[in-house]
Amino acid sequence: MEEEEKEKVLYKHSEKLAVVFGLLSTPKGATIRIMKNLRVCNDCHNVMKLISKIENRKIVVRDRNRFHCFEGGLCSCGDYW
Repeated sequence: MEEEEKEKVLYKHSEKLAVVFGLLSTPKGATIRIMKNLRVCNDCHNVMKLISKIENRKIVVRDRNRFHCFEGGLCSCGDYW
């Protein structure tokens, strides 16, 4: 798989789509909660940290192993999952 194809696949991860939907459909400042039956990948983890900082939103993601609470560009897991 070439780099461009890998990038296209990453755009479609469910948690990224869910956070965008949450940003569009909830009031500004509301917490966004996402549940997922697989582990969060490194790219999605970094995106959630960035969005939480830019949008000044708390994003809670429950993945297969733990809760991740993203706030102010940081994650409650300390980037260890």
